[in-house]
Amino acid sequence: MATAPKTGGIHAPVTPSPELGAIVGTAPLPRSQVISKVWDHIKKNNLQNPANKREILADDKLKKVFGTDKVTMFEMNKHISKHVKA
Repeated sequence: MATAPKTGGIHAPVTPSPELGAIVGTAPLPRSQVISKVWDHIKKNNLQNPANKREILADDKLKKVFGTDKVTMFEMNKHISKHVKA
């Protein structure tokens, strides 16, 4: 028996703000993909603090989303939530 694709919660498409769209693209994406693309950006640009890997050092694009120079990975989702619309 085939299962229906998941469409709610973390799988529901959200529309990124222009600031977040500069990192993840402007097309609606599931929240899980938004987080994944933000992490891709963090890793590609070496933005984790080498002394504390839980801390993200924001570049110019991420500063527009986070509103600050650095956040912990636990705070990151709170800031991203402000930049997506269901």
